[in-house]
Amino acid sequence: MIKDVLITPLSIIGSPEGNVLHGMKETDEGFSGFSEAYFSEINFDSVKAWKRHKEMTLNLIVPVGEIRFVLFDKREETKGLFQEVILSQNNYCRLTIPAKIWVGFQGLSKSGSMLLNIADIRHNFEEAERKGIEEIKFNWRK
Repeated sequence: MIKDVLITPLSIIGSPEGNVLHGMKETDEGFSGFSEAYFSEINFDSVKAWKRHKEMTLNLIVPVGEIRFVLFDKREETKGLFQEVILSQNNYCRLTIPAKIWVGFQGLSKSGSMLLNIADIRHNFEEAERKGIEEIKFNWRK
């Protein structure tokens, strides 16, 4: 486990008309404020990597499909550590990633997948760093 990364189990309330999937409350561990929420889609077997926020805390939830998240910590205290987390309705959790952790993700569902990010600050292109998929060595095809 990478220091300060949280995996919080969430509730799914079943209903014949359609389920209710919990996301986040201001009283939850990992809540550090709210500025924006956005959805990101990813196709089957596609990879979006690598991105590291300088200030933003990510709170990632996968209500549709299945996504593998790969975190890479280059901070001094845990330099070089990887952590993998797969989220879906079968493993319905919120993944909280603090600033300064590299993250990439891969779509595992043949019908496509979607994540929700509940962010503590508004998206600002200048606030994040990006690297090409080949710049952090990880085997996405295993």
